Amino acid sequence: MTQSSAITVLVIEDNLAIQANIADYFTLQGAVVDFAVNGRQGATLALQHYYDVIVLDLTLPQLDGLDVCSLLRQKANRHIPVLMLTARDSLQHKLDGFAAGADDYLVKPFDLAELWVRVQVLARRYLEQHHQLVLGNIRLNRHLHQVHCESKLMALKPVGFKLLSILLETHPRPVSRAELCSKIWGDEPTESDALRSHLYQLRKTLQQHGASVMIETRLGVGFALKTEPAL
Repeated sequence: MTQSSAITVLVIEDNLAIQANIADYFTLQGAVVDFAVNGRQGATLALQHYYDVIVLDLTLPQLDGLDVCSLLRQKANRHIPVLMLTARDSLQHKLDGFAAGADDYLVKPFDLAELWVRVQVLARRYLEQHHQLVLGNIRLNRHLHQVHCESKLMALKPVGFKLLSILLETHPRPVSRAELCSKIWGDEPTESDALRSHLYQLRKTLQQHGASVMIETRLGVGFALKTEPAL
């Protein structure tokens, strides 16, 4: 999302009447809205496509909303803002929602204008905080799917981009091999040397572009970025 582009919203809600009301109102505001009618479908869409905000019901078939939110926090390669929209209105329900990773919580029945304002606030907040990742002379833009070293665009394949994004986001914390594989490939099996190959290619690309950032291997711990003087 940019200032001139539409907010993209995924609504995970099994009540078709609520879906229709949100669709009508958000579309009038210029948003692009997708829908999922169960938790498993919603989680799949959220992990496969880009959304500025997810509006998430808690009582869902196949996968409960709390489980969906927890899954996204474990598997997504970025922080996707989540607004929980639910009839569960006790303090404990709200605490459970935030503990699962929610960014905001709105109780049904709700006003569409308030929901829209909250969605806008979340989209703006995380656009400012999370689209741009900068370290040394490297600047990564998740929304545009671009990486620049100084002013030069770096050509990275999807896995290389994901790998650099994860290492930038977690810097200076080292990331284990298992965590990297989980965030990049999820539960899909991959060749044992696949990560090593992608790390090699990313290291080579960073060096070729004169990056002041390099990937450090910490034996028995994992991988982390460190900065050094630009070439």
